[in-house]
Amino acid sequence: MSHANAALTPRARLRLAKLVVDQGWPVARAAERYDVSWQTAKRWADRYRLAGEAG
Repeated sequence: MSHANAALTPRARLRLAKLVVDQGWPVARAAERYDVSWQTAKRWADRYRLAGEAG
């Protein structure tokens, strides 16, 4: 479960990460689409790359 200040729900974070890792989107483009910083988008994509959906 997300905390009150979370940028996105876990489901939306997973969608963003899949766009970057599985579909090859640039991190900056995915970050812009989901209205988060590129650093945050990269962190979520890296976690997904390392741990899959559990990340």
